Amino acid sequence: MEQRKIGSLNVSLAGLGCNNFGWRIGPEQSAAVVDAALDAGINFFDTADVYGAGASEEFLGKALGPRRKTILIATKFGIQTERFAGGAKPEYIRQAIDGSLSRLNTDYVDLYQLHKPDPNTPIADTLGALDDLVRAGKVREIGCSNFSADQLREASAVAAPGAARFASVQNEYSLLQREPETEVLPECVRQGIALIPYFPLANGLLTGKYRLGRPIPAGSRAEAGFGPKVFTDENLALVENLIRFTESRRHTILELAVSWLAGQPAVASVIAGAKTAEQVKANAAAMAWKLSEPEMAEVRQILAPRK
Repeated sequence: MEQRKIGSLNVSLAGLGCNNFGWRIGPEQSAAVVDAALDAGINFFDTADVYGAGASEEFLGKALGPRRKTILIATKFGIQTERFAGGAKPEYIRQAIDGSLSRLNTDYVDLYQLHKPDPNTPIADTLGALDDLVRAGKVREIGCSNFSADQLREASAVAAPGAARFASVQNEYSLLQREPETEVLPECVRQGIALIPYFPLANGLLTGKYRLGRPIPAGSRAEAGFGPKVFTDENLALVENLIRFTESRRHTILELAVSWLAGQPAVASVIAGAKTAEQVKANAAAMAWKLSEPEMAEVRQILAPRK
């Protein structure tokens, strides 16, 4: 498995998003997914305190057990729920990291990420508290999520000399959601920040199981009403065009979705979620397709807005 950099971390190009843990799958299934990921060469596991109301971190920590030292854990804080106060104030950050460390059954996190901007807290205060965690050995690298290019620039401008800076930004990015290409991706390249795309499979739409004119699969996210803005006739028609492209090359649309992201500048790891060992294996195997520049150009043509 190819590895890329997030700050000082060497992360596998295929990562595992653990948002299904504690929500759509239980501890045994989660452990099977973790085992399959490790077998496939994945060393980068991304979770958050709010996933499964804390259960995702708990399931991941239990599944890893003594193997924890050989892999990289990324988790997030800052979203407010009934259980978590949220925000990015220094006092809350100190509380949040200790909670995550306890649930993960570890004494440090490799990448600690602010889940979303906090408009009520100066980013300089947040960065100062995160730097304290790095100096205390509780965190190795820090990152952010759902940040705009302006917010990345502000964070860079106020970071103290020699202090920890954001090594990564985790934003939604896929063949069907290309907003980061406008400003965030160029800013990542300029600052040397790694981009971690979330929802790389567009809530499952880019797996090939949703087809234009066919019934929605039973038990799927679409049937449950998750991500309804994605499952439109326009997107389904685009998926059909992408499937024709991939089938002509003896590949799948899932392979295209993952390998296309891997071919973008600044992308460090593609953290697709999974409910089964088979899904993990497919996500990892998709990295084997290295798209040529003519193939990338053809995909861009397929994705170009129709006038």
